[in-house]
Amino acid sequence: MTDLVRRIALIICASTLLAACATDRSLGMAPQIEVTDLETLPTPSTESYYGLRRLDILEISVRQDESLNGTYTIDTDGNLEFPYLGSVSAAGLLPGQLADRIEGALSPRFVLDPDVIVRSTVDRHPTLSIGGQVNKPGNFPVDSTTTLMRAINTAGGTTKYAQLDDVLVFREVGSEQYIGVYNIGAIQRGNYQDPALYPNDIVMVGDSPARRRLETILQLLPALATASVLIDRATN
Repeated sequence: MTDLVRRIALIICASTLLAACATDRSLGMAPQIEVTDLETLPTPSTESYYGLRRLDILEISVRQDESLNGTYTIDTDGNLEFPYLGSVSAAGLLPGQLADRIEGALSPRFVLDPDVIVRSTVDRHPTLSIGGQVNKPGNFPVDSTTTLMRAINTAGGTTKYAQLDDVLVFREVGSEQYIGVYNIGAIQRGNYQDPALYPNDIVMVGDSPARRRLETILQLLPALATASVLIDRATN
């Protein structure tokens, strides 16, 4: 092995070791985060992202009594004021669930067999966020078919610096924050199931400092080789 090759080998080994030491991939170090053993991340409820929210404006109609038809606003406490019924809890319910609640409260005292329709004037399009080492980070639509691999493909795929075994999924379920760690490389090879993603999930693809350092070294190799040739010629 020539002196040049030895030098290059030492540079590569040293740089790789430094990159490994410098990378902090620890999880759950913040005081408010508790690390638990879970096979899969909990699934959020449908209501958490499709449900009615405070200050939503609703159009409510009752087929049997048009005097009740109108526009209603959910107040900051999560309730709306409805004729005959007074305050009705609405936040967190799906429109159909609120319609059922109003029907049950109206019948039979105020309206016989009421047919209530609730429509939100807010057209929500559930999204998730993808960042880190992907080619097109940003917010993207999510539906019942969205998985981790599909989402990353939608974001243009991973960059050449991506740490494929360090993909984090942040998810809030109720008042709890969960973080899942996935190996997208193994998922792409079919070694693990491609996990489903849900609205408001945040996906972060990790960075590989070792790959960045290796690329820098490879870029320096031609210059090192040229310098070695000049030195050899000068000494001969």
